[in-house]
Amino acid sequence: MSLADIHARIGVACENAGRDPGEVELIAVSKVQPEERVVAILDEGHRVFGENKVQEAAGKWPALRERYANVKLHLIGPLQTNKARQAMALADAIQTVDRPKLARTLARIAQETGACPDVFIQVNTGEEPQKAGILPAEADAFIAEVRALDLPLKGLMCIPPVDEEASLHFALLAKIAARNGLAGLSMGMSSDFEKAISFGATHIRVGSAIFGARVPG
Repeated sequence: MSLADIHARIGVACENAGRDPGEVELIAVSKVQPEERVVAILDEGHRVFGENKVQEAAGKWPALRERYANVKLHLIGPLQTNKARQAMALADAIQTVDRPKLARTLARIAQETGACPDVFIQVNTGEEPQKAGILPAEADAFIAEVRALDLPLKGLMCIPPVDEEASLHFALLAKIAARNGLAGLSMGMSSDFEKAISFGATHIRVGSAIFGARVPG
């Protein structure tokens, strides 16, 4: 499937939902993809990418950013506090803020440096013990805490359980965002982004449908 195919599907999904396609940002998830595949998408004009690991992003994107202007990088994988400074230097958005210690670390570094990427709070909508994210019952309090730290909070992010109906999780995330006055909803991946758009997704994270199957590193 091509990048044009994905944009066409976004357009249809937005039309069906009565939304403007300009409201949905496509994040091309380039984790564990060989450079030639990433360069091919850059050459098509796409500029918004997602990476899971700080180390991989650090090895890939500084050189590519010298070659291609206006690249935006979203960190979409779990972030350790000891990698926070490096992540903030690399990323335009960190989508996986999920605990007070990490939020406080980001705020401290932001005060030191005078700069901070956009922040999304990851919500563990499925309450899966092996998965990162603040629990739904604790989300409102954590959102207030992040705001009190003066971080640039843009919205919420979730990764639904693979064996559950994604719509339930998209609806839950949208409900939490709405009652907290947050506009950003990062939800939906290759298999379900159209459904996510119908629930108000503003950022969709699409990897394999753009790049093909991942190449294990």
